[in-house]
Amino acid sequence: MSLSFLPALSYVNGVKAMFDVTLSFDNGPERAVTPGVLDTLRREDVRATFFVIGTKLMAARELAVRAHEEGHWLGNHTWSHTTPMGLRTEPNAAELEIGRTEIALADLRHPDRLFRPFAGKGKGGVLGPTLLSPLTVAYLERGRFTCVLWNVIAREWERPDDWVSSAVDLCAAQQHALIVLHDLPNGAMDLLPAFIDAVRKRGGQFRQDFPASATPIARGVRTQGLEDFMPSSPSVT
Repeated sequence: MSLSFLPALSYVNGVKAMFDVTLSFDNGPERAVTPGVLDTLRREDVRATFFVIGTKLMAARELAVRAHEEGHWLGNHTWSHTTPMGLRTEPNAAELEIGRTEIALADLRHPDRLFRPFAGKGKGGVLGPTLLSPLTVAYLERGRFTCVLWNVIAREWERPDDWVSSAVDLCAAQQHALIVLHDLPNGAMDLLPAFIDAVRKRGGQFRQDFPASATPIARGVRTQGLEDFMPSSPSVT
């Protein structure tokens, strides 16, 4: 079994944690932000997953290399991050967006070939039918990808100076929270140390693996229905 799906018992100072948190970062790497995020994670001894955009990876590959060397996982967040896969109808869209990024990741990619879709502008990160298309799902299945969603959105891009408290509340409401943050140059990641500290003070524990409910495709096999994540179609099952 791959390490990304092994069950784990989490403890804080010898006491079982009240909730677990898996950190993930989307839309990087960014030279102005990602190094500071990595510094914080190293100092706090937290491992995370970075879902990178292919074009940004090509421009700042050394940051992905550093993340990989420091024990973080690297995943695919499309090549361009322009139009959500659920709205793409070109037959080769998955190859252009996912395939090119996999090639760019090369030996940095996780063995489970992690892919995270995105909802698109104005959606606020809400899971919905813009995430995937039938063609994209078929591509992920053929390539034995693991599709990694989320169950907590911090929305830190809206309030970069005041997102920690609400994000901790959302995480604490989950038994195992998989939170999306963004290593983008808006100042929000300046509060990452405060977030980690607040989670721990609330009784939370950080772990790197993903909750099974957030991986509707695992190594190319559907683990749950995908109807909610694709445009309505009578052929979708």
